[in-house]
Amino acid sequence: MAIVGYARVSTTGQKLDVQQDKLKAYGCERIFKEKLSGTTAQRPQLQECLRYVREGDTLVITKLDRLARSTLHLHTIVDDLQSRGVQFVVIDQQIDTSTPTGKLMFTMLGAIAEFETALRHERQMEGIEKAKSSGVQFGPKSRLDDSQIDELKSKREAGVLIKDLMKDYRLSKASVYRYLKE
Repeated sequence: MAIVGYARVSTTGQKLDVQQDKLKAYGCERIFKEKLSGTTAQRPQLQECLRYVREGDTLVITKLDRLARSTLHLHTIVDDLQSRGVQFVVIDQQIDTSTPTGKLMFTMLGAIAEFETALRHERQMEGIEKAKSSGVQFGPKSRLDDSQIDELKSKREAGVLIKDLMKDYRLSKASVYRYLKE
């Protein structure tokens, strides 16, 4: 009967230290860790962790949003764990699915976490739209100025090959074609 932990952060710049410390303090003998977005379906360490746990084991995470990308995904994972006799514990929200109260809290907090994610996404999209309407340009800065773009187009019309334009202007093939379309 192993106590197994799973820790995840969304970006490579974030650290797993706080989660790992909590999981170790809880008694986790093995901790699977990953630096990938929770919205990513393919999380190799999560998949390995779910394959690793056996009947009688307990899977422990620090926060509910560390495990799944939606309420449906969360329920799918926990239902699978329960069908295999694996308990599920969330340290920060004090959820333990081996109890009726823990199951209720799991369901409620899972729905709230998904709701918060949707609100965050909405606010982000609103901010992007507002920035665009204010003239903010997204994406990398143009590597060529207007005269260089005109020159590139003239060279192409004169028969210069794309591969030579790529070399002359130090651009990718996609960038050359994008400038030619402008």
